[in-house]
Amino acid sequence: MTTATALLDAITVPESHGRAIPDAATRETIGYAPVHGLVDLESAVTAARSAQPAWAALGHAERSRILHRIADDIEARAEELAVILSREQGKPLDGPNARFEIGAAAVWTRSAADTVLEPEVVFENGASRAEVHYDPLGVVGAIGPWNWPIMISVWQIAPSLRMGNTVVVKPSEYTPLSVLALVEVFNAHLPEGVLSVVVGDREVGAAIAKHPGLDKIMFTGSTATGRKIIESSAQNLARLTLELGGNDAGIVLPGTDVSKIAQDLFWGIFINTGQTCAALKRLYVHDSVYDSVVDALSQLASTMPMGPGLEEGNVLGPLQNQRQFDIVSRLIDEARSGGAKVVTGGAPAEELGPLFYQPTVVVDIADDASLVVEEQFGPVIPVLRYFDIDDAVARANSSSQGLGASVWSDDIDAAVDVAARLQAGTVWINQHGALNPQVPFGGTKHSGYGQEFGVAGLKAVAAPKVISR
Repeated sequence: MTTATALLDAITVPESHGRAIPDAATRETIGYAPVHGLVDLESAVTAARSAQPAWAALGHAERSRILHRIADDIEARAEELAVILSREQGKPLDGPNARFEIGAAAVWTRSAADTVLEPEVVFENGASRAEVHYDPLGVVGAIGPWNWPIMISVWQIAPSLRMGNTVVVKPSEYTPLSVLALVEVFNAHLPEGVLSVVVGDREVGAAIAKHPGLDKIMFTGSTATGRKIIESSAQNLARLTLELGGNDAGIVLPGTDVSKIAQDLFWGIFINTGQTCAALKRLYVHDSVYDSVVDALSQLASTMPMGPGLEEGNVLGPLQNQRQFDIVSRLIDEARSGGAKVVTGGAPAEELGPLFYQPTVVVDIADDASLVVEEQFGPVIPVLRYFDIDDAVARANSSSQGLGASVWSDDIDAAVDVAARLQAGTVWINQHGALNPQVPFGGTKHSGYGQEFGVAGLKAVAAPKVISR
């Protein structure tokens, strides 16, 4: 079995001083994470404020050079990081999972280093000229989730550092070891105080949101928690970037060759065993291709290798925690009780471990069923039939959330027309959830606000300053 002993030893604490972190697949203890409190948060913020002026004074070129060195180190320690991530989060090493996530972390770090953000001339008339410059905000508080803990932490950390900010990170209580390991790699190249991690409970997270020493809050997580952060930030007027929940809809148009889209459609739904904010969670399929889509998804779901993440070949893992397992179980049970038909799956995979759930395809389900209305965040997809595209668009737009959406068709022009009508921060065509470090990403409606990645992402962690002459 692959191990990550050196890095794990560097970030864990003795049992007497820490909290046990279980392997998501086996529930055996991986190690012990430190337990930080409000005093530790104060120390981290104080250190970050002290370190920020010197870090900003290094300039973009030097900060970018350091970020490239960090990306090199992420790649050099990729297998160690992937093993910790796989055990703690549950995602397998193979497929679009743990090794994929570590590779993405290196790519996004380099992208933050290399993205050009020049002063913008917004007015010029003879001798008169106005330029927008972008200065550091100060100290960024980054609160991350448990589903993609390393990659999303990089989305928050790397652009913030590039723009001259210092950062205090709070990982999810479920996946602290992955983020501690990532910060360990970053801090091998950073001055003291520039990047700190505080492993705390919700009390610590709430204190970050309203802390007077923080100038920006970046949060990825539930809409409910996002609302609380908005309320708390009224006390410090911190700028916010919120990537909140998603109940992403997909629409398959008539005439689509299902064999061409089946694999991409499956992974748009089941990537990270469905535990992705921008995964496809409601699929509307035209009657003419409905049976073909259901058959293709059911075949893939019933044959895709699932099991413990460290076993090579597996590409689907467990639910990360008991709470999420219970949510998925409840939604599927309620759908079945309400008259929906489970085509494949529909039960725990107890032979694999306590938190494994079979990949599940549900049909003949009502639009008001909980599985359709709520974000399931697990390995299950409700497939809903439609006859009229106007009806499909209206049903897709009926959700209060608007993170992502997708349209699937052989007719690209028709797909673009439908995409223009969907209410989401990103609409993909013949793919779902594909992200590019240079392409802005963010939600609409109750899925949050603010954008990440590329130039937009750098601006989000900077203070615009107009110089007029």
